[in-house]
Amino acid sequence: MNERRGFLTRRTMLAATLAAASTPGAGYAQEHFPSKPITLIVPWPAGGATDVTLRLLAELAGQRLGQRIVIYNRPGAGGTMAMPMLQHALPDGYTLAQLPFPVLRVPYLQKVDWDPIRDTTPIIQISGVTFGVLVPAASPFKSFDDLLKFAAAHPGELTISTNGLGTTPHVVMDEVFGRRNLRYIHVPYKGTSEQMVALASGQLMVGVNSNGFAPYVDAGQLRLLVTFSDTRTRRWPDVPTLKELGFGIVATSPYGLVGPAGMNPQVLAALHSAFKAALFDPVHLQELAKFDQEPAYLPPEAYAAALREAYAAERRSVERQGLGRAS
Repeated sequence: MNERRGFLTRRTMLAATLAAASTPGAGYAQEHFPSKPITLIVPWPAGGATDVTLRLLAELAGQRLGQRIVIYNRPGAGGTMAMPMLQHALPDGYTLAQLPFPVLRVPYLQKVDWDPIRDTTPIIQISGVTFGVLVPAASPFKSFDDLLKFAAAHPGELTISTNGLGTTPHVVMDEVFGRRNLRYIHVPYKGTSEQMVALASGQLMVGVNSNGFAPYVDAGQLRLLVTFSDTRTRRWPDVPTLKELGFGIVATSPYGLVGPAGMNPQVLAALHSAFKAALFDPVHLQELAKFDQEPAYLPPEAYAAALREAYAAERRSVERQGLGRAS
């Protein structure tokens, strides 16, 4: 009888162990997380606005976690290069990534092996960006209407650069020009810094990007013609929005941090707590303000819901514009 009782006890313990091992992230519930440096993948080149603010955010969060958070830049493919890496990473909390808005759009435009909802664990939504259309300070284009008139008079001659195929600037400009039956030459760049330098030096006629243009505008090197915000910005109150010009387009592209799918709740909670504190640190808020950004905080569950809603909305938008990839 004692042998049978011992066998049943061992079998029960084995079953419990197997059940725990089959629970997503169960093997990564470390008592002293983190015990080594964390990698944060930033899908943009070093030196841009997002890279700069995320480096500070990572430094502040790392101080609270007691471990370094190392930035790994992986630019290209319109900000989606982090997804394949995240998809194959262990859900142990040591590999994280910034999730920019194009990640929610690209799967509808081209075939990819990853899914932004299935393959991620949302940690925190951080902020959103201000997009704008810019020209060199010496450009003859004094307004967005000047730019459209030139495109109408010189079909296919206007060069417009964005931060990549399928990004918000690219999609918005296609929408605007498509409504007017106008054509332009698209010049994609991997990062904001490289693009802004080329634009300021006159190598490009027009540039469309996010907050990283702020220092160039403030220094008088670039002229901001229009923004994609809902209302005019406090920083550049004289610059109109696409919405008020009659296009009815608003694009702010909120972004946040995610980990691989299946992260342990305790690890998720530790990361969220550290990054939330870092987000609202006065030093970080001051850095965001340099690029006309404000916090757009969402905790994990709310961020996950927002991502699901945005992903579904992007599908409807792509289908409405007839941009969906062939199956």
